[in-house]
Amino acid sequence: MPSLPPSAPVPRDTQVVHLLQTLRQTRGWLFPLMGALLLAGFGWWMRQSLEQELRQSVIQQLTTVRNANVEALQLWLKSQKQSVTLAAQSKRVGGASANLVNLSPKPTLESLQSSQHHTDLVASLESWVTQGEFEGFVLLNRNRLIIGTSYPELLGKQAPQEYGRILEPVFAGQTVVSRPFPSAILLPDEKGNLRAGLPTMYAVAPIRQNGEIIAALALRIRPDLDFTRILEVGRLGESGETYAFDESGLLLSKGRFDSDLKRYGLLPDTESSQSILTLTIRDPGANLTSGERPRSSREQLPLTHAVQQAIKSRAPGVEIDGYRDYLGIPSVGAWDWLAEPGIGVITEVNRDEAFRPAVVIRRFIWGLGSLLFLAVATILGVTWLLAKWQKTARQAVLAAQQLGQYTLAEKIGAGGMGSVYRAHHALLRRPTAVKLLDPDKTNDAALKRFEREVQLTSQLNHPNTIAIYDYGRTPDGLFYYAMELLDGLTLHDLVQQYGPQPPGRVISLLRQICGSLSEAHSLGLIHRDIKPANVLVNQRGGMFDVIKVVDFGLVKERFGDEARITRANAITGTPLYMAPESIDHRQEVDQRVDLYAVGGIGYYLLSGAELFEAESLFELLKLQSTTMPDPPSLRTGVPIPSDLERVIMRCLAKSPVDRPQTAEALERLLSECGDADGWTVEMAREWWRRREAEHPAPSAAPGETIPAPPTVLLPRARPVRND
Repeated sequence: MPSLPPSAPVPRDTQVVHLLQTLRQTRGWLFPLMGALLLAGFGWWMRQSLEQELRQSVIQQLTTVRNANVEALQLWLKSQKQSVTLAAQSKRVGGASANLVNLSPKPTLESLQSSQHHTDLVASLESWVTQGEFEGFVLLNRNRLIIGTSYPELLGKQAPQEYGRILEPVFAGQTVVSRPFPSAILLPDEKGNLRAGLPTMYAVAPIRQNGEIIAALALRIRPDLDFTRILEVGRLGESGETYAFDESGLLLSKGRFDSDLKRYGLLPDTESSQSILTLTIRDPGANLTSGERPRSSREQLPLTHAVQQAIKSRAPGVEIDGYRDYLGIPSVGAWDWLAEPGIGVITEVNRDEAFRPAVVIRRFIWGLGSLLFLAVATILGVTWLLAKWQKTARQAVLAAQQLGQYTLAEKIGAGGMGSVYRAHHALLRRPTAVKLLDPDKTNDAALKRFEREVQLTSQLNHPNTIAIYDYGRTPDGLFYYAMELLDGLTLHDLVQQYGPQPPGRVISLLRQICGSLSEAHSLGLIHRDIKPANVLVNQRGGMFDVIKVVDFGLVKERFGDEARITRANAITGTPLYMAPESIDHRQEVDQRVDLYAVGGIGYYLLSGAELFEAESLFELLKLQSTTMPDPPSLRTGVPIPSDLERVIMRCLAKSPVDRPQTAEALERLLSECGDADGWTVEMAREWWRRREAEHPAPSAAPGETIPAPPTVLLPRARPVRND
């Protein structure tokens, strides 16, 4: 059965391992970069955490100031209600009011002006008006006629229409405080000049006679003074402001930045103009303080986001992501709505000022990041220079063709982790194969593991095990080891070039493999990558068909056509010759995995086919775990001695318990086969003579006759079980 086609795509498992190998090879710059990324991630997390804390702090400050202003306003409104109620309940005010009401349902102006009762009313309220916090008063009967007032021009007149909404709940028995509105009469301003339309508001209470409401007493309040001052109890920073507005967005309190409103054309540039009851709080759609101008007329502009939300929700809220205020400045704010007297209150501050600490944090993080970047760049630069220097030094070593006591000749092979050179010892002149492991393709842990395994392998003295002569590491970081130079061919090439082998020769070759493994197992070493490509047949010292088992104790991390997986603590070995327990219970393997592979080699030598055909690595591993291969005689249709076939199939048992338990036991079973003596020394000599005649030069490429970079080793000492 042919092996997996070379054109098959590399399995995903192999690609992942290759990626991990590539990452390990970048260790010179990977660790500084990883450190930089970790610090950058920590810096980003720290910045996010600090900014989140700052956001919570801004929310808390906004809501605290808003709540303080709203609570102060509510206390002030309550105080005004109490004051007007006390005035309405006083005997003098009540008596004078009752007398005025009883004059006539529709008294004339003359009767009111000449009435002593009106004079008494003015005198009774003098302490409330001239000495208190009120600016004047108005007394209205149930017909909304003004029958008493501190403003002579209002006496005897019908109450303005805007008074209706205020008086309705009063005549129903409630005491109310109106929201600010423009006065309908001439009133003195701050300089004593009489003007119409001045901001005014009233605290109004019912006057009762014998339990019946007969009139309403309204005490006037100047909203540009007391009402506005209440909203200035607390504010945030230089740009902070708290103001009140009605359901149309009209400003009901005096603005803090009237001079700016005049400068940007939102108020007439006159001495008497003011924002209260004049400015509708609209979003200009542009930052007026930066010289930008609205794209629409003032009437078409929407209300600011905060005002819209307050009017819509009629509930507390906060916005810190930013919105434009009435000057178009990005701001943050908190709002609330007072059902009585039907006004909204907003506390806001410029966003840049509110988040000024965040700017400091960002600058600090960026500064720290810049320093970190420079440090990492410096480390990477130094690392690159050192790597370049080391590479130059290694190239100089190779150019000099001298590595310690070894003189290098031509390059005869290459593996995933290094190259193999033909060499000879400077003093002994012995032909040698020297392998150089490239540090750029390994890591420190792998190099230490290689060094340890070379030490272990050098303890193997069996004639069928490749001999390790020497190892070391140059000052330039080149790790190398020297081994005997072989000129034979692998069992894989033997079958590929000459087809299935005679049973007697197969037995002879397998018994030699068992001899090599027997010594290794006795030292606690498990090869775990026994396969035709790792076993060479040679002629050595006048002897023919001499087996050499290679790749003992050396870890190879490369990817070939046979889907090798060699990552530490993962599936290790070549899947075509991998025992089931290496797949399913890879932490529990012992020397019997090598005996399974010996059975696979015997199967290959007898049939010329691999154990299984599969389209993918996953399918192959599944077959190895669950399916017994067909006997080689069935695969080839050629008779094979039954005793030899039984030994081969026993080695391939899925359960380790059903296999020969040791290499010695397997060698004994092979020696008891009927064809054990079927391959003689003369037959081996004749085979090699014919081969040399047919192939004067080695049929295999030079690199293939040298032990390839080792594929797999499990360098753990394990107890060897005996039959």
